[in-house]
Amino acid sequence: MIHSLRHTTITASVRTFLLLGFFLILGTPTATAQQKITLEDIWGGAFRTERMEVLRSMADGQHYTVLNQDRDQGTSAIDKYAYQTQELVGTLLKSDAAAGIPKFSSYRFSEDETKVLLATEVEPVFRRSRLGIYYVYDLEAKTLVKISENKIQEPTLSPAGDKVGFVWENNLYYLDLTSQELTQVTSDGERNRIINGVTDWVYEEEFAFVRAFEWNSDGTRLAFLRFDESEVPEFSMDVYGDDLYPFPYNFKYPKAGEANADVSLHLYDLASARTSPVDLGNPHYIPRLEWMHHKDHLSVQAINRHQNDLKLLKVNAADGSVTTLLEEKDAAYVDITDNLTFLEDDRFIWTSEKDGFNHIYLHGQDGKQQIQLTSGPWEVTSYYGYDPKRKRIFYQSTEQGSIVRDVYSITVKGKGKKRLTQGAGTHSASFSADFSYFIDAFSSVETPPMYTLHKASDGSLVKELLNNNSLKEKLANYEFSPKEFSTLEVNGNSLNMYMIKPVDFDPNKEYPLFLYQYSGPGSQSVSNRWYASNDYWHELLVSEGYIVACVDGRGTGLKGRDFKKVTQKELGKYEVEDQIEAARLLSERAYIDADRTGIWGWSYGGFMSSNCILKGNEVFEMAIAVAPVTSWRFYDTIYTERYMQTPQENPSGYDDNSPIFFADQLKGKYLLVHGSADDNVHVQNTMRMIEALVQANKPFDWAIYPDKNHGIYGGNTRLHLYNKMTKFVLENL
Repeated sequence: MIHSLRHTTITASVRTFLLLGFFLILGTPTATAQQKITLEDIWGGAFRTERMEVLRSMADGQHYTVLNQDRDQGTSAIDKYAYQTQELVGTLLKSDAAAGIPKFSSYRFSEDETKVLLATEVEPVFRRSRLGIYYVYDLEAKTLVKISENKIQEPTLSPAGDKVGFVWENNLYYLDLTSQELTQVTSDGERNRIINGVTDWVYEEEFAFVRAFEWNSDGTRLAFLRFDESEVPEFSMDVYGDDLYPFPYNFKYPKAGEANADVSLHLYDLASARTSPVDLGNPHYIPRLEWMHHKDHLSVQAINRHQNDLKLLKVNAADGSVTTLLEEKDAAYVDITDNLTFLEDDRFIWTSEKDGFNHIYLHGQDGKQQIQLTSGPWEVTSYYGYDPKRKRIFYQSTEQGSIVRDVYSITVKGKGKKRLTQGAGTHSASFSADFSYFIDAFSSVETPPMYTLHKASDGSLVKELLNNNSLKEKLANYEFSPKEFSTLEVNGNSLNMYMIKPVDFDPNKEYPLFLYQYSGPGSQSVSNRWYASNDYWHELLVSEGYIVACVDGRGTGLKGRDFKKVTQKELGKYEVEDQIEAARLLSERAYIDADRTGIWGWSYGGFMSSNCILKGNEVFEMAIAVAPVTSWRFYDTIYTERYMQTPQENPSGYDDNSPIFFADQLKGKYLLVHGSADDNVHVQNTMRMIEALVQANKPFDWAIYPDKNHGIYGGNTRLHLYNKMTKFVLENL
């Protein structure tokens, strides 16, 4: 996925709430002299907010655990707390070198919470994948088992906690924790050819999962995916490193229109040690697997290459039969989510945009729709889960407005809807396992992140857990300007917008305008929440006399299916038209200098800013593009073809919106930035853009950051990048 810096997904099955803590701190101007933000402040962490630790609800719903690290002692511990009192009630496990218990960086319980899986020596592979040395500790027997001497992937305990499945060197294994017997399930795994039990690069990036194997409910079977990437073209990146010679890093990366991995589903029976393939009718992608409550029933989501025909299939592992529970089609595409939940009787909850907005539906065991649980001209933005005891469903939505979020519950009959959060802004919930409590993470442009404990039954406040009031007071000494939310009528649509004006704004003066946007399908940049790191930088520019604005144009999310999917087969057409027109309309305002208009963006936003300064060369005088796509022909199959189909089917959609083909239209100042080790949006995009500009004899500025990925960070990298961008803005706008 072409990423902006955004969200952590919380699934109903894992009650883990990760609260991100790198936000902009907004002070209220005072009459006293205020100091300006510096880049050293921003990237040195001077304004980090206090945040909640990662917590996991325990099965009783009344307690949760937290991983506490003691850096001075070099130890880690799993501490247990009570929701009601927030008091520490005990330590379940603590690393102890003398006892052979290593310091661990993460943990996960077995279903009965008698065993805990510990991670050590973890290293990243790609965005989500990790390698590490893992252990299983038995809390009752006080014994520790090292799963493997090798660094493995995705270790997962069976439901009974007596076995652990994992992947090593593209093969699937399981270890019997009682007998210590290791079983190799597959043997054909080979790098850049065959993968068993974990996903390939494009599935990991675009379908957002790595573990591609699942235990059934009694631990007697494993379902897993096998990826044959023999025909997938290989991509190579040079790694410069510190040695005398650089070296190539090769991996399989299917660009739009090229071959994907051949993916197949297999069932392994532990008793017979036999693997059986499952005939799903040759779907192009298999983006989700989930066992139902019945030990023989597996749900599989299968979708075609265009991603506009999704089938929810039921596989009977006992006889290998496959039936279709649900089929969803869309003229554009169908989103893949983690919102599927099976009730006790294997009826299931599903989310869909089929009525024009994303809503929740209840389906019977046979797949037929029983009831639409939510409805209205607003979106369900997160599905938190189902409480089987009280028969209630919990979710987050935009019912109070497209730029805010609130948390609600509703019965499984679609009755008795309750709004559980109050206060305009962004509310995000983390529920206890039995849905007795939830922690509300709230912020707005006026309120820095605060965390409060509530009863899930009615949303009533139990206790405030953490706020950032002291930091807000500290930052009153800094020069900050508030975001002003409004809408802008552009090309027949009412678009969400925010604008930031200088503290000493004078409507009789003229100010240069600097637009920021991302604009990717379904994204949102204009929202009422506390500020992210780029907003720090925007405030710095505002203090230098600029006006910064952001407009979410057509193709962005949370305003209905049609608004989001209007860009189908034409990425970069309507979004660019909207940014150009928005800049033109804003430049008509008396306080905007129409001759000084700039735009910038990262990733998809860099694709946009590049197109804007070329196709809107009479409107924009300057643009910055960081890690941009410059031709969708260079990007991966799953993301690109979802919106564009293949280049063979839609060549004009690809080329008519590629900035490479309009390099000769450059008039203003243009800065290109990329990381040379970007495995996502390859530096090839920027190199091809550079060549087009050179051949058009157009002056421009550029920077390549060696061995940096799509995020372009590490050490002083971000500080250097933002120094460069700041200098470029000040000199050219």
